[in-house]
Amino acid sequence: MVYLCVFLIGFGLAVTGGVTIIAYMNFLPAGISWIEYFIFVSTRVECYFLPLGILMIALVIYLYPNNL
Repeated sequence: MVYLCVFLIGFGLAVTGGVTIIAYMNFLPAGISWIEYFIFVSTRVECYFLPLGILMIALVIYLYPNNL
């Protein structure tokens, strides 16, 4: 049950971070460059949810006991 909870929390974090990164791409048509975009995204805490969520999902998949 713990594996499922950690997996779902990781999935939620990954979705939140991914949606936030995509939402911030709306700044590109406003005239900022890709370099400025990546600098801006790297300063936002909510954008770190994507790699954190992917890491949690991968960790749970790796540690889940396979008793087949």
